[in-house]
Amino acid sequence: QVQLVESGGGLVQVGASLRLSCVHSGRIFSRSAWFRQAPGKEREFVATIRWSGGSAFTSDSVKGRFTISKENAKNMVYLQMNSLKPEDTAVYYCASTGRGIITSEAARETSYDYWGQGTQVTVSS
Repeated sequence: QVQLVESGGGLVQVGASLRLSCVHSGRIFSRSAWFRQAPGKEREFVATIRWSGGSAFTSDSVKGRFTISKENAKNMVYLQMNSLKPEDTAVYYCASTGRGIITSEAARETSYDYWGQGTQVTVSS
């Protein structure tokens, strides 16, 4: 049974940092990503990383503030979020796939087959 379980969300003030974690189980994955969905908005891509090699990239909206990383031995993917802003408030989802996804498709929701339940991040001003 494939499972992705996120943790690490919470309520923080502007400028604070949080680290989200996503533990994977049930199969081997090729790529994982973080997406987020703010109230009343569509889900949007945040960051993605390949399990082999570790190549990664983030969306322009979080570039320089958020970093995605992984720890293969623990089947963990992380999202380090620094300098948080109120507009970062959202439910953050971990997503993964075992398929070979080319870079140009890595920001698309449809590239990912497995999703976690989400973790709430609220940034208070």
